[in-house]
Amino acid sequence: MSELQEKAEQRAEGQDKKNLDLILDIPLHLTVELGRTKLLVKDLLQLNQGAVVELGKMAGELLDVFVNSKLVARGEAVVVNEKFGVRLVDIISPVERVEKIA
Repeated sequence: MSELQEKAEQRAEGQDKKNLDLILDIPLHLTVELGRTKLLVKDLLQLNQGAVVELGKMAGELLDVFVNSKLVARGEAVVVNEKFGVRLVDIISPVERVEKIA
């Protein structure tokens, strides 16, 4: 590879880093979903402390991980330093994301 080509590649890499730096501070909303259910208003009004609301997912199923309301991964619940976390098990491919939209 010539010196000219190397310099051009270095310039392109530096430009890519500058472009990436522009978006690194954009805040994103990350949500981890245990499951969902539908309730009638009358059933919602009857809930009280200690009530159990059954969700659509089975125990042990992977949790859905959304970024800005778009499914991006699935994971399992973990406890880290006495706080809940999620271990990512499956990252949704761009092809799968497009299929979900269609």
